[in-house]
Amino acid sequence: MTDPSKADLLSVHGLVKHFPVHQGVFARVVGAVRAVDGVSFTIAPGSTLSLVGESGCGKTTVGRSVLRLIEPTAGRVVFQGVDLTRLGRKELRAMRRRIQIIFQDPYGSLNPRMTVYSMLAEVLNAHGLATGPTRRKRVYELLELVGLPEASADRYPHEFSGGQRQRIGIARALAVEPDLIVADEPISALDVSIQAQILNLLADLQERLGLAYLFISHDLSVVRLVSDQVAVMYLGRIVEIGSVDAIFERPTHPYTKALLAAAPVAEPDRRADRIILTGDVPSPLNPPSGCHFHPRCPDATPACRQQEQTLSPVGPGHEAACAVHAPPTGGPTPTAK
Repeated sequence: MTDPSKADLLSVHGLVKHFPVHQGVFARVVGAVRAVDGVSFTIAPGSTLSLVGESGCGKTTVGRSVLRLIEPTAGRVVFQGVDLTRLGRKELRAMRRRIQIIFQDPYGSLNPRMTVYSMLAEVLNAHGLATGPTRRKRVYELLELVGLPEASADRYPHEFSGGQRQRIGIARALAVEPDLIVADEPISALDVSIQAQILNLLADLQERLGLAYLFISHDLSVVRLVSDQVAVMYLGRIVEIGSVDAIFERPTHPYTKALLAAAPVAEPDRRADRIILTGDVPSPLNPPSGCHFHPRCPDATPACRQQEQTLSPVGPGHEAACAVHAPPTGGPTPTAK
């Protein structure tokens, strides 16, 4: 495989994560949960790629595998020209200054026994970024950056609202001045009124600091608002990827169409016809052969059941893994309407 383009901040190639299943007294490995099964994408500097899909499709596992909070089973994660999967512990720690994560649960990600100052100072100490009076000044700068007063530094997590706790989590991620932030469902645990504030904050920080985001969410309205590119996942695989306009205006894969049709809209008269999917999501312990979506797809053909589908162009910068709706191999690529 050729090296990724220098224009890409992050390139993920064939990422796989299988969790072994143990059974019996001797804990024999009897199978594997195929949580992520060959995922590839790129993120340009200062842009946002969103991963969407049903719960359990592997979105969070992708995000954590990119950071090596979970060790990938296979694949390459290339960040600024460095393959993170080949780094030792010391080298990986240094690279984590450049990539950070915002967790879904703001309260669960903060230490209840530490003040805000202690948590932010701990990050600065760990990477040798500030000491003494400079450290306290930097903590105050971070709090101001996320819209919290200096007095917040001496308080504990339980003294804040959910939105304020998420701001603290964002400040902690920003402390090491990263280039990429993995935002794992950053607003799903917050009230609707607070969600808008956090989204505005993330957008403002991206513009001011040039951040790139890997944004993980199941909320399509939010994804449409914040994304430059969207990748749709189903049972551990990306089934469609493209610009936000391509995915929302010209969806190709039947699963993407069903997902968009199920999303609530503010104008009922503009609502698309509801697509009812039959059956349940298959188990990642024993996924279907061929296209994983074929047992629930209304357009499935014998080829879908027998052959694994790979992403192929369906428009400029737009790919889908579908034997029915993708253009024939070697045929012309349709132009965007």
